[in-house]
Amino acid sequence: MSTAMNFGNKSFKPRPPDKGSFPLDHFGECKEFKEKFMKCLKNNSYDNSQCRLQSKDYLECRMEHQLMAKEPLEKLGFKDIMDSPLSQAEKNDKPLN
Repeated sequence: MSTAMNFGNKSFKPRPPDKGSFPLDHFGECKEFKEKFMKCLKNNSYDNSQCRLQSKDYLECRMEHQLMAKEPLEKLGFKDIMDSPLSQAEKNDKPLN
């Protein structure tokens, strides 16, 4: 007699994370950005909302070095701090060089 409970012979099928793997930075290509982010967290009692620019810079570095899949920064929650393109009014007010 088996002591294991059988719930309809359903087997667990593991699947990869939605955003893929997140490889380690073995060559330290983004170490400077990571350290700035970690220092900011420490200086702000680990309130990550105070370190969004450092987080954005770190993720941009990881994407540039193929350490994570390229994603639009808006999808990663940085829409509000993105460099917005100049409006037509601002372009017209800008002096020509």
